[in-house]
Amino acid sequence: MDLSDVVATAMFIGVVLYALFGGADFGSGFWDLTAGGPQRGSRLRVLIDHSIGPVWEANHVWLIYILVFLWTAYPAAFAAIMTTLFIPMSLALLGIVLRGANFAFRKYSATLGQARLFGALFAGASLITPFFFGTAVGAIASGRVPAEGYGHPVRSWLSPTSILGGTLAVGTSAFLAGVFLTADAARSGDGALAGYLRSRTLIVGGVTGAVAIAAILPIRHDAPTLGAGLLGRALPLIALSAAAGAATLVLLYRRRFGWARVPAATAVAAIVIGWAVAQTPWILVDEMLIADAAGARATLLALLAVVALAAVTVLPALAYLFWLTQTDAWVREQPGSPEEA
Repeated sequence: MDLSDVVATAMFIGVVLYALFGGADFGSGFWDLTAGGPQRGSRLRVLIDHSIGPVWEANHVWLIYILVFLWTAYPAAFAAIMTTLFIPMSLALLGIVLRGANFAFRKYSATLGQARLFGALFAGASLITPFFFGTAVGAIASGRVPAEGYGHPVRSWLSPTSILGGTLAVGTSAFLAGVFLTADAARSGDGALAGYLRSRTLIVGGVTGAVAIAAILPIRHDAPTLGAGLLGRALPLIALSAAAGAATLVLLYRRRFGWARVPAATAVAAIVIGWAVAQTPWILVDEMLIADAAGARATLLALLAVVALAAVTVLPALAYLFWLTQTDAWVREQPGSPEEA
């Protein structure tokens, strides 16, 4: 494997982790938006605050990691992407800012009206961010980002592949969040809320799976290179994603909420990795190869050294943070826990 491929693999690990952790984080906005009014939705919104509150900022470590790697290791590709896809990337980043600000503002609202306004802005921003990231990915994967970086500023990311990519990004994020929130509600002792989330997560998962299957045909016509890869070397990963998604729905139906998180994460990780495998060896499909986009060898080696350093410093801290959110003390603080009954 060429050094540029090794660095690309290290960068893409960050993409997978952001899709999982950031995706579940963003997906909480869907459940916040559809929770209902103050009376009906209060318990779910409190659960969302408890679940994502300790980790929502930490999840963006992976976005920073991805952007720094892309900019440093593949500067020509970074320039092309940011030039052609300036609009969706800007809207996605705007969504991150609005989401974070309104998540914080809602906690300190002086009136119910303010809380509802900030909550709606938080939920809406949580959905537009994965959507526009998905459209950007679709533009790259369908060959609409030219190597010189002067693709059409609108048509490049409003193709069928881009719209499907954005839709699937929102759907998988909502599905992940639903699975994790259902498990959190059950662990906190709120069986009624867990049941509410279970039934709706089954619907979201079924719809998202159907969209993913139906997307194959338009992607084959709109992005032939990607479509050939998805139905070729990436097909085992696509099959794994479908099987894991089905297993998640079965576990949810049988109320095995804790176990359902494992195949749910596997389903999302497999489809993201499958996209990368289908696109390889292109970093910009049909425009620029990974090897041709790579920077100087010394730069690539330095980046790998940074990855090794981060693996022994940042990763243990993040793992400890996530472990803390799963402890018994955290569970006792949840709405509807036995201690509050």
